[in-house]
Amino acid sequence: MTSPVTCYLSLGSNLSDRARNIKDARRRLAEVPEIEIDSTSSVYESAPVGPQDQSDFLNQVAEVQVICSARRLLSIVQGIEKEIGRVRAQHWGPRSIDIDILLYGDETVDEPDLKIPHPQILHRQFVLVPLAEIAPDLVLPDGRTAAEAARPADPTLRRVGE
Repeated sequence: MTSPVTCYLSLGSNLSDRARNIKDARRRLAEVPEIEIDSTSSVYESAPVGPQDQSDFLNQVAEVQVICSARRLLSIVQGIEKEIGRVRAQHWGPRSIDIDILLYGDETVDEPDLKIPHPQILHRQFVLVPLAEIAPDLVLPDGRTAAEAARPADPTLRRVGE
């Protein structure tokens, strides 16, 4: 049996019933035998990154234990995205669900379709604030803790639910 690896995933949605999409993604993640959800942050609303002619996002971060490779985890989350109706039509465009692997233990992966730590983790308050909520002492790639990196929080980011 492989030892579990602590991973952090971000979930985001800005199409259709955003809250339902995130809840559905969490449910589907919990149904995967290789994944155990330890905790989830509150849900936050944020402006889109990239094209601004789209709806605001709901975002959440989940701490999970996995007993699979990072490559297998990517396959799982992309399968869930597809099941929920994600269509990859525009870079940083609207989406029903987006599940990103933020961190996979302390591993670094640099492949064309998989980069861990997530390359934008240090630049996105909609990731850092919920991450700091559930893992404030987590040390990020730049040496700061999640709590330190989340300050000052983006004033446009607002907590909207559990």
